[in-house]
Amino acid sequence: MVSAMSTPSRLWSNSRYVTWLVSDTAKALGGGLATFALPLIALQVTGEPAQAGIIGAVGMVVILFASLYGGVLADRHDRVRLMVMGAGIGGALIAGMTVLIVTGSLNFAVLLGVEIVLSTFYGLFDIAGESVLKDIVPADALGRAQAANQARDAILRLGATPLGGVLLATGAWLIGVAMLVSSAVEAIAAVALGRMRRTDRISSRSAVPDRRTERRDDEGSTTAVTARSGALAEIREGVSWLMRRRDLRPILFTMTAVNLGFSTATTTIIYLLQQRGESPAVIGLLGSAIGAATLIGALLATPLVSRVRAGTITIVALVLPVATVGILPFTDSVPVMIAAPAIALLFTPPLNAALLGYSMVAIPTELVGRVRSAMTVIVSGAMPLAPLIAGAGLSTVGPAVTLGIAALLCAATFVLALCTPALRSLPAEAGWAAHAAKFTDAGRVPASVR
Repeated sequence: MVSAMSTPSRLWSNSRYVTWLVSDTAKALGGGLATFALPLIALQVTGEPAQAGIIGAVGMVVILFASLYGGVLADRHDRVRLMVMGAGIGGALIAGMTVLIVTGSLNFAVLLGVEIVLSTFYGLFDIAGESVLKDIVPADALGRAQAANQARDAILRLGATPLGGVLLATGAWLIGVAMLVSSAVEAIAAVALGRMRRTDRISSRSAVPDRRTERRDDEGSTTAVTARSGALAEIREGVSWLMRRRDLRPILFTMTAVNLGFSTATTTIIYLLQQRGESPAVIGLLGSAIGAATLIGALLATPLVSRVRAGTITIVALVLPVATVGILPFTDSVPVMIAAPAIALLFTPPLNAALLGYSMVAIPTELVGRVRSAMTVIVSGAMPLAPLIAGAGLSTVGPAVTLGIAALLCAATFVLALCTPALRSLPAEAGWAAHAAKFTDAGRVPASVR
C-alpha cells in the first residue's frame, strides 16, 4: 500500500500499529458496506425515496451527537479495551440486523431503529479506535500513519461499492454476513493488540491503564482524579482547549470550509447531470474518477508528509480546488464536470495526512478523544449545507451561479490559509512536536482533567 520510509521511527516495524491497522481496516470495510447498502435496502423495503432519506438523515445526526460522548469515553477509559468492546457489541448488532433481513421483518420503523442503534454504536466507539494511534505511534511517524490510513480508505472506497453491489444483488442477507466477518476480524485483531507487550511505547505518557483513575498533564506528571465532572463539562473542556489553540483553529476552519465548497460543487454536478437526463453510468463515473484520484494522492502522501512542510502541502492542495472548481461555472461539458472534481482532490490525502497528523501530535493524550470528536462534529456539521445550497441554488439562480458559490467557498479557504501564519508555517513531520510545543501555554490542559 504505502512503503515505509527511512526516518527516525519505522512505522511498519511497529507491530502494534500493524495490528491496529488490521482491526481498523476490518471496521472500515464493514462501515463502508453499511453506508452503501443500508440506504438501498431502505429504498427497496419502503419504496419511498423520502422515507429512505429520512433514515439516512437521522443516522447522520445521531452519529454526530453520539461521537461527542464517544470522545469522553475514549478519554476516560483504556482505548484498546473500548476497541474490543466495540467490536463485540458491533458483531451482536450486525447479527441482529442480519436476522431481521433473513426473516423479512424490515419496514420503515424497524429500519429507522436499526439506523439509530448502529449510528449510536459507531458514534460511541469509533473515536476510541482513532485515538489509539496517539498511544502506539510516535510523534515523528503520525503523519505517515495518517497517510497509510488515507491510502487504505481510498482502496476501500473503490472496492466497497462494487463488493456491496454484488452482495446486494445476490441477497441482502449477504451484506450482513460480510459485515459479521469484518467484525470478527476487527475483534480478533483488537484482542491481539490488547495482549501485546507494550514494548514499543514511545514515551512515559503513551498509554494509561485506565483513564478513570489517573491523568497526565502537559509535562508528563501523573495526578489522581479525585472528582469527575459531568460528560457535558468534559465535552466543553475539549472544545475549549481546541478553540484556544492558534495552531489548530485554522486547521479546523480550513477543513470545514474546503469540504463544504467541494461537496457543494460535486452535489450540484450530480443534481445537474440528473436533471439533464444523463445515465446513472455516466454519473457514476464521477465517483470512480474521484476514487482513482484519491488513491493516487494517498500514495503520494507518505513521501510528502515526511519531506515537505505541512504548510506548503496545505497551500498547494488548496490551489487545486480553486483552479478546477473555478472553471465549472463556465462550462457544460460532461467530461470537464467529471475530471475537474477528481483533479481538485488529487492532493487532498496528503493534506489530510499532514493536518490530521499534526493535530494528533499537538493534542495531549488525555484530551485526544474529546478534541478529535469535536473536530469531527464541527467539520461534518457543515456538510448537510452542501445539498441545501446545491438544491436551492439550482432551483433559483441556476447551475452557473451555484457552482460559482462553491468556487468562492474554495477560494475563501485558500485565502484564509494563505493569510494564516500559524497554518502556513507548519513544518514537515519531524518538526511537528517542536512546533506544537510553541503553543502549549495557550492550550494547557484544564485542571479538572489532570
